[in-house]
Amino acid sequence: MTTSQVVALMRNVFITTFWLSVPLLAVGFVIGIIMSLAQIITSIQDSSFSTVPRLGAFLAALLLAMPWMLAKIIAYTTGLFGNLGQFSH
Repeated sequence: MTTSQVVALMRNVFITTFWLSVPLLAVGFVIGIIMSLAQIITSIQDSSFSTVPRLGAFLAALLLAMPWMLAKIIAYTTGLFGNLGQFSH
């Protein structure tokens, strides 16, 4: 296995990981901003006021994105195992 093959393999791992995490991170970011604004407007500084909706939104996003994430992981794994012969040199 050459250095360029390792670099390409690691690049694909990082790109796939990035695309798998983007939907959940985006939902967490948006809900975090919304909950922070709600806390500023209402002057409620209770930590559960922001944590519970954020966790609920994160769970909902995870459940909605799960089929897409599984399809992406399966496609990546199938492609990796399909090209396994080129890494044996």
